[in-house]
Amino acid sequence: MLQTTDLYPTRERYTEGRIPRNEPVIHADTVQRAEGPLSENELEKYQRDGFLSLEGYFSPQAVAPFFDELDQIEKDPVICRSDQVIMDPNQQKIRSVFDMHNLSSAFDRMTRHPHLLAMVQQLLGSDVYIHQSRINDKAGFCGNGFEWHSDFETWHSEDGMPAMRAVSVSIMLTDNNAFNGPLMLIPGSHQSFVPCPGETPDNNWNQSLRSQTVGVPSRGAVADLANAGGIEQPLGPAGSLLLFECNTLHASNANMSPWPRSNLFFVYNSVDNRLEQPFSGKTPRPEFLGARNNTRPLTAVSP
Repeated sequence: MLQTTDLYPTRERYTEGRIPRNEPVIHADTVQRAEGPLSENELEKYQRDGFLSLEGYFSPQAVAPFFDELDQIEKDPVICRSDQVIMDPNQQKIRSVFDMHNLSSAFDRMTRHPHLLAMVQQLLGSDVYIHQSRINDKAGFCGNGFEWHSDFETWHSEDGMPAMRAVSVSIMLTDNNAFNGPLMLIPGSHQSFVPCPGETPDNNWNQSLRSQTVGVPSRGAVADLANAGGIEQPLGPAGSLLLFECNTLHASNANMSPWPRSNLFFVYNSVDNRLEQPFSGKTPRPEFLGARNNTRPLTAVSP
């Protein structure tokens, strides 16, 4: 299979400066845009900022069982020893659990929630599948942060995602407040691609999921974008929803509060944007990080 021309060279092919975005932010045609569940005001905000926050979209009671399930995973030594569970390097608490939609039928149903699926299809203008799913957890007093990065930069380089046609849906399983390491995003940063210096090591995912050093933009590039667009922290109670575009720069601080912060992520990719060979030239990452086999279009399931 011929590989798509690489429009976003990075890492081994690093060049300074930013590369203009080559795809629309919202891929829906006129009919899809008008008939989808997101209002025109919400679409315009997503278009401008690269993310959309919907506070209290689900009730805390609706998401409480998912947090309980994370607690059970942490108590299962077999699962905790698997590659798809990433432990915090400092305190040996869970940092991330990947492939949640295949570990749990409840999580799988949530990926197919009619409202979520309709919003994502409206943004991406097509049927979708799950590229990756995970829980990110930060235990109180010890949860480490995440460096500034664009998810697309990693998915393009290490997974072979050709274009910016994916969206992350984050559901807050606990309250996200200003003190427990909430996500920070740079509005407008999705409009250009920031190449990252450095060669991609073999099996980089083993290290990067614990502490990312490759695929991190320069501080100068981050400063330029933050000075232009600012930094926002979408906060809210458990059940709040965040949609963010795959190329939006984001990061989070360590959790220095006594309160845990747990967020569920589903990454939806367009069926017209399936993975090719990694643009870094490396071996593709495992299936639980970038789906290549199970890419059938999702169908809605009642909650």
